Amino acid sequence: MTGSQALQGKVALVAGATRGAGRGIAVELGAAGATVYCTGRTTREKPSEYGRPETIEETAELVTAAGGTGIAVPTDHLDHAAVEALVATIRSGPGRLDVLVNDIWGGENLFEWNKPVWEHDLTNGLRLLHLAIDTHLVTAHFALPLLIENPGGLLVEVTDGTAEYNATNYRLNPFYDLAKVGVNRMGWSHAQDLKKHGATSVSLSPGWMRSEIMLDAYEVGEQNWRDALAKEAHFEISETPRYTGRAVAALAADPERARWNGQSLSSGQLAQEYGFTDLDGSQPDAWRYLVEVQDPGRPADVTGYR
Repeated sequence: MTGSQALQGKVALVAGATRGAGRGIAVELGAAGATVYCTGRTTREKPSEYGRPETIEETAELVTAAGGTGIAVPTDHLDHAAVEALVATIRSGPGRLDVLVNDIWGGENLFEWNKPVWEHDLTNGLRLLHLAIDTHLVTAHFALPLLIENPGGLLVEVTDGTAEYNATNYRLNPFYDLAKVGVNRMGWSHAQDLKKHGATSVSLSPGWMRSEIMLDAYEVGEQNWRDALAKEAHFEISETPRYTGRAVAALAADPERARWNGQSLSSGQLAQEYGFTDLDGSQPDAWRYLVEVQDPGRPADVTGYR
């Protein structure tokens, strides 16, 4: 699918495209020929509180280099007026929206591992929820009216963990847990409204993703990521952000994507369905690996899982 120009003439908005899955999705939509609006709070002129080097301008340039048209629009998705102006810009430009990806997050520095609600910093926990939930709803409120003007639109709500996994596994603390479960539910909820307009909504989870932040945490780069296995052997199941990007590009190019409406999906699951691979030619299936190998405490072994 990647590089096929299957999305030539299509317009996408990747909300939260600065780094990680958002960047991977934007680039792969570009590789399929789409025009991609890339939004986020970190620009070359004004960094966010993350203090990270990645910018939305850089993402837009990567989209264009991949074969699409990347357009960077600085946007704080908690700012209603800014999101409304963003959608107005798309309407006055190409005049259509075919794919909306809600990947806004911004909570890595706010959650505390394995803390009950009474021990977790309350201000940080509530800020995390505003960033993870409110931003998605604000963006959907302003962008979906444009998306449904043409039948066949696609909404992808990006989260961490499939609905099946999150239903029976406690995700770190109540704030993080609610954020990730909530986004899965949003994918389902929007599907009930969008199907009346010929559009499709899903939630999508990457596996163990080698984002820029994750690679830095293990003090490795993409070229030598396997060096991190000395610290965490299960990291061998990890995948690049582009893998999730290829999942979204495959969904967007599938004329029968309505069959997925309301479902919670994963990058590994869609790789099996559509036949795409990660950059190394493998097809990691992280969520099945987590349930069958890592969570039960078995020795790391990705045989049959990538």
